[in-house]
Amino acid sequence: MARLADYFVVVGYDLDKRGGSEGQGRILQRFPEKDWEDNPFPQGIELFCQPNGWQLVPERLPPSFFVAVLTDINSERHYCACFTFWEEVENAQPQKSLSSEAYEDDDSGVIQPSQLFAPKSLVVVSRLDHTEVFRNCLGLIHTVHIDGLTVAMETVIGNLLTCIIPIAGGSQVGPAEPDESSRTITLGAGDRQVIQTPINDSLPVSGCSVALLFRQLGINNVLYLFCAALTEHKILFLSSSYHRLTDACRALLAIMFPLKYSFTYVPILPGKLLEVLSTPTPFIIGVNSFFRSETQELLDVIIADLDGGTVTIPECVHVSLLPDPLLHQTQTALSMVLDPELEVADHAFPPTSTQPSTLKIQDKEIRAVFLWLFAQLFQGYRWCLHIIRIHPEPVIRFHKAAFLGQRALTEDDFLMKVLDGMAFAGFVSERGPPYRSIDLFDELIANQVERIRLEEGSPHKVLRHVKELAEQLFKNENPYPAVAMHKVQKPTEGSHLRLHQTTFPHLDEVTVQLFIDHAAAKLKTAPPAVKVEMKCMVPSGPPLDDIVDRNGNVLANSARRLEVVRNCITYIFENKMLEAKKVLPAVLRALKGRAARQCLTQELNLHVQQNRAVLDDQQFDYVVRMMNCTLQDCSHMDEHGIAAALLPLVTAFCRKLGAGITQFAYSCVQEHMVWTNMQFWEAMFYSDVQNHIRALYLEVNENEQPSPEQEARCALEIASEQRRLWPTLCKDKQQELVQKEESTVFSQAIHYANRMSYLLLPLDTSKNRLLRNTGLGDVESVSNSYVTNSIAGSMAESYDTESGFETQRARMLPTLWCGSSTALLTKCATRAV
Repeated sequence: MARLADYFVVVGYDLDKRGGSEGQGRILQRFPEKDWEDNPFPQGIELFCQPNGWQLVPERLPPSFFVAVLTDINSERHYCACFTFWEEVENAQPQKSLSSEAYEDDDSGVIQPSQLFAPKSLVVVSRLDHTEVFRNCLGLIHTVHIDGLTVAMETVIGNLLTCIIPIAGGSQVGPAEPDESSRTITLGAGDRQVIQTPINDSLPVSGCSVALLFRQLGINNVLYLFCAALTEHKILFLSSSYHRLTDACRALLAIMFPLKYSFTYVPILPGKLLEVLSTPTPFIIGVNSFFRSETQELLDVIIADLDGGTVTIPECVHVSLLPDPLLHQTQTALSMVLDPELEVADHAFPPTSTQPSTLKIQDKEIRAVFLWLFAQLFQGYRWCLHIIRIHPEPVIRFHKAAFLGQRALTEDDFLMKVLDGMAFAGFVSERGPPYRSIDLFDELIANQVERIRLEEGSPHKVLRHVKELAEQLFKNENPYPAVAMHKVQKPTEGSHLRLHQTTFPHLDEVTVQLFIDHAAAKLKTAPPAVKVEMKCMVPSGPPLDDIVDRNGNVLANSARRLEVVRNCITYIFENKMLEAKKVLPAVLRALKGRAARQCLTQELNLHVQQNRAVLDDQQFDYVVRMMNCTLQDCSHMDEHGIAAALLPLVTAFCRKLGAGITQFAYSCVQEHMVWTNMQFWEAMFYSDVQNHIRALYLEVNENEQPSPEQEARCALEIASEQRRLWPTLCKDKQQELVQKEESTVFSQAIHYANRMSYLLLPLDTSKNRLLRNTGLGDVESVSNSYVTNSIAGSMAESYDTESGFETQRARMLPTLWCGSSTALLTKCATRAV
């Protein structure tokens, strides 16, 4: 439960400062006068009541309403519903303390009107976004004032400030019937309003805003804005309507679900704060068209004109768009929703019923298209999550390289930027935990991936699926559409044109405060309202291995090439070197393919498990040669996990050079760029920590063997079970588990310090150009270039080491490595702990 309104404010024109070209507003009254402990009063609210500035006008204007959004230091949004009407003021000449020369500068030819009207705003500040309810409440207060209703104004405002409503859950108590009292509010003026709270508050509420945005700008323009917002560009909306600015910003955030926008968000920016547009960080901001001329010099801002239906992208700004198949499919689906007549326009006998859905339904159909789009983009993402701590709170990281590699999208600029953005980081943080409440997106990812895959080539099946999703979105936003009827008295038509109107009265603070105190006392004695969260294990959906590429073909190589690789390895370990030498060229060619490289790592791992890692000279040379060939075609991201699979192998295979002298394979594979990519080491560290955390909770008694079901459980499933059991454990057991996990993290940090020294610290620093050229000292700026196929012959021998300067740099390499590895491991361990 939450307060419908946190504050009620009366803001008026400051008559004491009316001498300048532009006036100022000031708070005349606010209720309650003391800040709530959980929600301080927002500062600067006067600026947002009149974004164009506080000005006197010669004619009384009709009342206006809009909702501004303020964001506090804790990133909490406060919705400021502003109802503005106009009151008559005397056009008295302001008292000036200037000299007589100042009066001479006045334009005596300008005839000033005898009557002027000043704006006055009634403002409701709330953490809840109920635009229509606020419009009705403020309109009712104005009606009580303008039509002189018998109800006391303090009673209406006191009732408004003491309304407590559910945040979510459809406003129902039991499954049988909704609780009428919790859904219905009245301000005591013969009014009745039904509050429609969403069933699941994780889904955004959009009303008709998304459909209106597409009508104003069109499909392609909105898709440009959508991609620009996801890739963290600056977006500025222009309109002469404040209400449309707020709706457009709300709509853009709604179609971004399940991602949440985390940068500057100001749907209505006052004119006095236009310098905010020069900020270097991304934003979504709305500005009145009155200030259009002041936005022309913004060279890196995408401007969307809602009134003119245009989107202007500066030449210096490049907006990465969706990958082509998804972009075309999304455009087609949106076209079928917005313009169903287009498909049958050329039919000789077009069907009679091709009208688009109503605006509210169309709004949800458009959102369903984007929900379907995100399900395609992020399907299988949970299989790329690394859970590196379970207790006391889950710590989760996303393996970006593996996710991109499985989809063959490592070169896709749009998806790369999305995965690197703050919105996706928040997505992983919020949706990564394995034991939580789930919503429509989780169910879509888990249960309908196969259906989405089959629908890709059939627009009509996609549309059918979209309509099903739209129905669920509509039901979530309107759980009781049949009873959503309001009874709110409106002012007499044309009442704002009356010649003689009384000014808005000064309210009795004591009376209003008594309402608030009485409600607060009653709330203290009432049992606390607890929001019941139906937590469960979040389903992961099908694994990434089952997801096919864009052409519908499974990424695999021919069975013959894989057989050649297996035979060659068998020959090597059986010391049939002549046969191995014959097939080696074919093996090296086959290792250009991903499947062959994976086959190599699997076969070598089998021999390590069989304690056959100590090789003779010829075996060692052949194995190292195949390892180098495999690593040459690995990108710096190691998106297919080849380098990750080879990492434990290069520290296992070795040969005896003499008494007490052993050479390991890692000394021969250091010249590859993947080892200098700190993101690779982070991912490897997190992966191994996850494996050991999983093993920690799979431990059984010595006399028991783990069941096949236990062995098959993934880390997220184990974490979900542990999070479910956590509240039932005693404090000592909880502390024991926390300490075991911390010990696991730190032991892996020590292990990876050794691994990094093996592959980053060369035995002969004078010959290792790779380590110097990568900028290894800076953990965040490691080079991302690729290694050519001639790396083994060119990099190791072509470096000039005769100068004293180079000798000095070579001596500094151990210190350089120590600094970089320490920084990386400290960073990883800190995140894990």
